[in-house]
Amino acid sequence: MGYLEEILSNETLRNTLFPVTQKRTFLAHAAVTTLPKPATDALRWFADNSEQDHQEAGDIWPRTLGTRAVAAALLGAEEQEIALLGPTALGLNLVADGLAWNAGDEVVYYADDYPANVYPWLKLRALGVKTVSVTTEEPGVITWDHVECVLTSRTKLVSLASASFLSGYRVDLDEIGRRLRERDILFCVDGIQTLGAFPVSVEHIDFLSADSHKWLLGPLGAGIFYVKESNFSRLKPSLLGSWNVESPNYIAQDKIEFYAGARRYEPGSLNVPGILSMRASMELLQQVGMEAVAQRLLHLRAFLIQQMKNLGYTLYLPERQLDAEKSGIVTFCFGDEARASGLVHKLREAKITVSIRHNRHGEKLLRVSPHFYNTEAELGRLLDVLRY
Repeated sequence: MGYLEEILSNETLRNTLFPVTQKRTFLAHAAVTTLPKPATDALRWFADNSEQDHQEAGDIWPRTLGTRAVAAALLGAEEQEIALLGPTALGLNLVADGLAWNAGDEVVYYADDYPANVYPWLKLRALGVKTVSVTTEEPGVITWDHVECVLTSRTKLVSLASASFLSGYRVDLDEIGRRLRERDILFCVDGIQTLGAFPVSVEHIDFLSADSHKWLLGPLGAGIFYVKESNFSRLKPSLLGSWNVESPNYIAQDKIEFYAGARRYEPGSLNVPGILSMRASMELLQQVGMEAVAQRLLHLRAFLIQQMKNLGYTLYLPERQLDAEKSGIVTFCFGDEARASGLVHKLREAKITVSIRHNRHGEKLLRVSPHFYNTEAELGRLLDVLRY
């Protein structure tokens, strides 16, 4: 029996690992996750040790730095390519601010992406950079064909989310990244909506940023910033401090020399408690196995969609045929605004946590995002409320 099956078959173990299951039905991992017990245990361990000595004493600091290797294993990256930085927007801004832009350069993005992956590129207009949005027929559905048709000889970088935060469409990062590399165009990814939910490979990705507070089951403000080693010389650190610039004996030098590896993008003190907690969550996910997590999410997705269709709900984005295009996000149209408000109130009373989101047209949407530990019975509680 695998660890996933053990968790799902042993309610005591499931309740212990995910204490939220004892009090509510939590189905909003695409928003801000609840923390599993290993993550909160790591926070308590840090607090207990920090009461007795300074906050980097004993095993705290080596375990913090060891998180690079844990994160690298999730991405198929090298340890020295991982900076321990969150939130997601910080890494994306480091890319926007660290590359050498010339007037007339072009950056491709998606205007209806989450704002963290829009504003860093829009600000480049002040440098004379042309921002080009991908145009799609369906919300969030971005394929290579959509990207290719907006590329020009001046395109310097393409930045996309690994999955749409609104429709849940999962982008083919490998194909897009491979084809962009053939054209010597950089590829930047906001990976927060898939990292921890599905296997993610950075083989064809130049930069990736993801905070841990969604599918990685980690705390707010702790995250991962990946930079392919071959891009270290191309992406200049834009935030400088004592941690990423060599300062022997804490004495500032006249010449700026960066430390080796992705540490060069970490300017100052790390978010040690957050990183330790994030590490514990990542280790839990690795113990379960990312392939097992992915298959479980696809199963819960199929179950939920079929039952919701039976109740007359409409998917915001029609279901895709290929599993590779599906994520852990399932979004439904509410329809009548008054009915939507009533259902939101009922869900709150039933202690069921989901997300309410809006598209650019102001339409209210119900976004459900279960994780691997959620059960069909928990989804059934949601369906019971939505039935009326």
